[in-house]
Amino acid sequence: MPTEPDTQPSTGDPVFSNNPVLPHDPALPEDPTPARGATPARGATPARGATPARGATPARGATPARGATPAGTPATGERAARDELSAETAAAVPLQQDGGKGTSESTLTIAIAFAANLAIAIAKSVAALITGSASMVAEAAHSWADTGNEIFLVVADRRSHREPEPAHPHGFGREAYVWSLFAAMGLFVAGGAVSITHGVQELFAEESGGEYLIGYIVLGVSFLLEGTSFLQSVRQARPEAESMNRDVIEHVLETTDPTLRAVFAEDSAALVGIVIASLGLALHQITGMAAFDAAGSILVGVLLGGVALVLIGRNRRFLVGQEADPQVRTATLRALLAMPEVDRVTHLRVEVVGPRMITVVGDVDLVGDDIEPRIAYRLRALEARLTSSPAVMHAVLSLSAPDEHSVTPADA
Repeated sequence: MPTEPDTQPSTGDPVFSNNPVLPHDPALPEDPTPARGATPARGATPARGATPARGATPARGATPARGATPAGTPATGERAARDELSAETAAAVPLQQDGGKGTSESTLTIAIAFAANLAIAIAKSVAALITGSASMVAEAAHSWADTGNEIFLVVADRRSHREPEPAHPHGFGREAYVWSLFAAMGLFVAGGAVSITHGVQELFAEESGGEYLIGYIVLGVSFLLEGTSFLQSVRQARPEAESMNRDVIEHVLETTDPTLRAVFAEDSAALVGIVIASLGLALHQITGMAAFDAAGSILVGVLLGGVALVLIGRNRRFLVGQEADPQVRTATLRALLAMPEVDRVTHLRVEVVGPRMITVVGDVDLVGDDIEPRIAYRLRALEARLTSSPAVMHAVLSLSAPDEHSVTPADA
């Protein structure tokens, strides 16, 4: 299965490494799960001491001999095929599903952004009071909005990684999008609307302000601090983007991690906004016309409003229910088809339920002709293997109807 961690994936396949033992029902014959294509005699019981076939349910209390290959372990040729699948899956989407283990990197990104924005907001506020620059006021409002937004992002990061509970079997991953939506709305109001309003008010004002050097120094230092925060978000996004065969900007727009997207977008807007404010301040100084400074404030507000609308739209998309990336769906389908118990898949729905978290719903046709209670055990075992990945919050598998069309990786 694909993962979206902050470290490079291994060549193993941790998602399907577990092969849980099925519950034993004395009323059921202890026949092994048949190999693909083979149909065992109904009710056949393996001889004492015989090695059960792959997927067989061991007798209650049975302990495998030391060094023995546990049930469900693929043979050498099949293990090689599974390893090849794992490498292909890792190459396709290694960063999509780590169950939020990338949260440590996201937390660092948020912490750096918060510290930088707080220092910048204080400096810009002081500079705005001294210079009277409308562009500086807009930049101060922008930085205070970003600082407040980082608090929302911390809440989003923490609350979204709470453990699932009976009332919330899919976990709390979508809370990340709720709090990130609040942050985007704050950027739109406290950043965009305030900057535009102040710029319009100052557009026809008489020449005011002075101490331009202080403004330039503060903007220069702010650019360095914002650049530091921006580079951290790029450092987090780049390896993830490369693993998904995307460029950085495309990945930031498509990633399931709203905190990474928010920090990257806000820092990008901040860097552009500082350049705009600097130009407005310089034109004000050169021409003596405050209109240039006010126009800079309006442009900064429009920039922030546009970024906020993009962030709001992305969070809304994940809140209403978003299918996982096609690469993730394809890798999930291939992993299911690689399981020896699965003959074919006729339906598969892989939905994002949080940052690097998914649910899997599918219809499968099992190998062999088993009795109904044992089929239920085999389906629950397959679900357990899926949910052994910390990324898969919930899995539900049902039996396919004989006349249903098979889904292949080419269709996905």
